[in-house]
Amino acid sequence: MRKFSTLIILAIIVFSCDKLDELTKFSIDYDAQVTIPSSAGINLPFDVLTPDTETNSESKFESNDTRKDLIEEIKLTELQLVITSPDDTDFSFLESIEVYIDADGLDEIKIASKYEVPESGSTLDLDVSDVDLKEYIKKDSYNLRLNTVTDEAMSQDHDINVKSTFFVDAKILGL
Repeated sequence: MRKFSTLIILAIIVFSCDKLDELTKFSIDYDAQVTIPSSAGINLPFDVLTPDTETNSESKFESNDTRKDLIEEIKLTELQLVITSPDDTDFSFLESIEVYIDADGLDEIKIASKYEVPESGSTLDLDVSDVDLKEYIKKDSYNLRLNTVTDEAMSQDHDINVKSTFFVDAKILGL
């Protein structure tokens, strides 16, 4: 009977820790705007930079009951491009794209890419890299560099919303 009681208590503790661990996991969403100019060359790589994106990480961590020093890991789970202008266009002009992140005092690293862009659709989901980005998101701001290659001439600028979702995992109760 004593072994059975011990097993039940252990099961309750493990179940409780798993539930607590889930409370320290959350997502943070960011949006940035870029413009791919109509004068971009065909089949030549060129860079498009986003303006600095304010992370507001301290307030976002606080609203999820954690702090910067308790963050174990932050990974990009989704990076989506959405054409906002012109209205009647799609990503057929794009051959490939790589997205890099940079923050003050940190090296630039690749976080997402798409090497075979579908010929239709005004929304493009990129393949994300499996890298820990906690040091970048803990900074006050970061910026993205989009390295793009177009495969057709564009007669208009293309405004694109860059939507990113980061998964945050923090320590349980600071342990």
